[in-house]
Amino acid sequence: MSDAPQISVLLPARNAAATLWLAIEDVLAQQDAPAFELILVDDASTDQTGEIAHAWAARDSRVHVLRGAGTGLVDALNLGLAACRAPLVARMDADDRTHPSRLRLQSAWLADHPRAGAVGSLVRLTPRPLSPGLARLEEWLDSAVTQEQCAAARFIESPLVHPSMMLRKPALSAVGNYLDRGWAEDWDLLLRLVAAGYGLGKVPEVLLEWRDSPERLTRTGAAYRASQMVRLRAFHLASGPLRGREFDLWGAGPTGKQLARALEAHGLSPRRFIDIDPRKQVARGKHVLQADALGGPDGALILCAVGAAGARESIRAWLQPLGHSEGRDYLFAA
Repeated sequence: MSDAPQISVLLPARNAAATLWLAIEDVLAQQDAPAFELILVDDASTDQTGEIAHAWAARDSRVHVLRGAGTGLVDALNLGLAACRAPLVARMDADDRTHPSRLRLQSAWLADHPRAGAVGSLVRLTPRPLSPGLARLEEWLDSAVTQEQCAAARFIESPLVHPSMMLRKPALSAVGNYLDRGWAEDWDLLLRLVAAGYGLGKVPEVLLEWRDSPERLTRTGAAYRASQMVRLRAFHLASGPLRGREFDLWGAGPTGKQLARALEAHGLSPRRFIDIDPRKQVARGKHVLQADALGGPDGALILCAVGAAGARESIRAWLQPLGHSEGRDYLFAA
């Protein structure tokens, strides 16, 4: 390694021989990008992943290969992160494809937004056609673009797709890098960045082709189960927006009650539940207020946890005419 790069691309791979070649090819084909290196962590693969990685390293001096111990993604990420020399770290996965202008556009965005800690992009899920659920996910991901939109959406799901991210390495270090807390490491990281005062945003262009497959870690790993995502939300809500603040919980159905139970583990309980179903009178021992009896903001946060499709749009339409502002007076957590 000679001249210091401006961007380090961090790519962990485990048994990814079928797709890794194209992923590396995409990274090395970046156009008009600042100087960059590719830190590839072969995480104890048992297929041809290591051979492919070393073949590229032999032909391109920008590629540097590390051998991981196979102890999990967080360890592989932190191993690679320690080897990243640049102040900007771009994530990439071994089964995804990336646009040739990605590094140029994202580094320029971060230069224009000095208070932001991470930038993503719009994404295109593959293979097509998408299932209805994946189509809704893609639409939602591509609807949160600005720093304000990403901040407001941060408790619904991770607003930035992990392999689409470029992060400031000093910001990563400031919040403790990647942590293994038993839930999604990328979402956990973004919530810690926001809590520390860093912004999140996106380049408003499709820069990542994000592959879905039955073997994808987010489908198979215990850390990505729905129950763990509820625990993650509750942990970060308790230490963030709900710290020292009263709150109501909109949603007296299964989704709202599950979040309420998770918050109770942190000693938090809503003043009341809110719902549009008049049959719901009591939830977890709390009064259920009918939505049509709501007034304007009173200082409490309304935490919205309704899982039905279209619920967020309906709740916004209910609250905004009453003077409630998203992000200040209410947040979505489902």
